[in-house]
Amino acid sequence: MSIHKEAASKKPATACPSTFKTFSLAVQALVALERHSGKCSSGDIASYLHLESTLIRRILKTLAHADMIESREGRDGGYRLKKNASDITLAEVYSILQVHNSISDGMLDATTGHCFAAEIRESFAGILSEIEESTLKILESRTIADMVEQTI
Repeated sequence: MSIHKEAASKKPATACPSTFKTFSLAVQALVALERHSGKCSSGDIASYLHLESTLIRRILKTLAHADMIESREGRDGGYRLKKNASDITLAEVYSILQVHNSISDGMLDATTGHCFAAEIRESFAGILSEIEESTLKILESRTIADMVEQTI
């Protein structure tokens, strides 16, 4: 079973959109957390990344729901990584956000209503499976710690 399929059941109903932009922002937020000693408020992260607070909160909520980060309320509140940045792969982040679903759903939804729809849909499904496998293989080899190191 792929990481993608394992994460599918963990996505909350009000999760952030599953896009490459969201994936990029999530990775940047995790890098920001690590660069700030693993703890930061959503407002600080939004400001640091020049983002709207609402969007970053939705992304952080999704990551927290998947137990990648934790949030604390109150005076000393904020978000922090739940594990070492070197143990968080980009594949985990990608899978939690279900980015592949948005790509595959779009392609497969466009394969209806014509005489060879079933055949092309099956072909696309195979291609999409290969894309996911290749993407996860690359992302599995990179961690948040790697990204932090590249931004120093």
